[in-house]
Amino acid sequence: MSHHVVTPKPADDPAFQLPAKLAGAALPLSIAGLVAVVAGTFLATSGVDSRFGMSAYLTAFMYCLTVSLGCLFFVLIQHLVRAGWSVVVRRVAELGMIMLIPLAVLFLPVLIAAWSGSLYSWSMAGYQAEHGIPTAIWTEKLRWLNPGWFTIRSLVYLAVWVGLAAWYYSKSQRQDETGEVTLTESMQTFAGPAVILFAACTSFAAFDWVMSLAPMWFSTMFGVYLFTGSILAAHAAVALFTFVLQKTGAMRDEVTVEHYHDLGKLMFGFVCFWGYIAFSQYMLIWYGNIPEETHWFFVRSLGAWTTLSIVLMVFHWGLPFAGTMSIHVRRRPWLVAFWGAYILVLHFVDLYWMIMPETPSGTGGVVGVAASLLCVLGMAALLIGLMLKLAAGVRMVPVRDPRLVESLSFENV
Repeated sequence: MSHHVVTPKPADDPAFQLPAKLAGAALPLSIAGLVAVVAGTFLATSGVDSRFGMSAYLTAFMYCLTVSLGCLFFVLIQHLVRAGWSVVVRRVAELGMIMLIPLAVLFLPVLIAAWSGSLYSWSMAGYQAEHGIPTAIWTEKLRWLNPGWFTIRSLVYLAVWVGLAAWYYSKSQRQDETGEVTLTESMQTFAGPAVILFAACTSFAAFDWVMSLAPMWFSTMFGVYLFTGSILAAHAAVALFTFVLQKTGAMRDEVTVEHYHDLGKLMFGFVCFWGYIAFSQYMLIWYGNIPEETHWFFVRSLGAWTTLSIVLMVFHWGLPFAGTMSIHVRRRPWLVAFWGAYILVLHFVDLYWMIMPETPSGTGGVVGVAASLLCVLGMAALLIGLMLKLAAGVRMVPVRDPRLVESLSFENV
């Protein structure tokens, strides 16, 4: 609700530029990140085995992909509901979603691994015989899970995501220059179909890229589970990056306590939703007690994975649920940013728990854990570096969005 009107600054105001301190970090972060990804994958492969190495790479890739996808969904949903409050933080999400372009390139090793048999067990010779799977069932599985069809589907997912991200990003950038209201109208018009495409591709990518690591296991809720984590992580990333931008000198007057309050509410909401979906998936499978359904959770109740399962329950849901519930937390930007950083860490733990138990080597010991961390930190640094490089040439706020005044004047009820 708006109680007073704030006049926007001129479009070329320095407050809308990426601070030099952050712009200067772009190249070092990109180079260091690329080196770390290569080193982490090599360490995991040589120190444990090739399947573990590719699983560590997939975990890092899915971590960055889910955050970027969450940013794309954030942009789509703001246009779909014609939201005004979010305009001043939307550019941060737009910069996050456009990282889907380099992520499409970074998917190439996963595709190669699907063909070489070094990641997905359905592409490994002898898997059926080793696990005593009836030929009729395995034949049906392989109609969907084979390298050729897997590649075609993957390229479709990536093309849809990249196409949506590029289209919305280019429209938003064009509006910065021209101020055409029709650009907002067109983005609103296509937001509905875009969300449907996004939902379909994200669900099936979750099935293909993560769930199929255990080819005989299935859960119709798995796509929603991954989607929920990605949206939660995206809100956390937007809050954290916006806070860093403000602390380094950008858009200090544009983003207020009111905007952090809403981001905090959304983080709290999706913490609840993540917990609901995670519990629902587990409860239905536990209650059904069908061997081919319970196996996935059984594996994650053994050894170190038991501890990680408890960590997720307590620290991915319980602690942030209590921590982000209060209005006193949500109206303190530094606390919203803190919980954003915290959730981003636990989002990696969640993906690690989904992917790594499917490797015969488990955690891979100290070397395996170190390599996994090196991979994810490296890929995150690489993409943040690329994002900062791009951000240096654009404005940090959609300066000619028709709802900018509404966003600047926004106050919570």
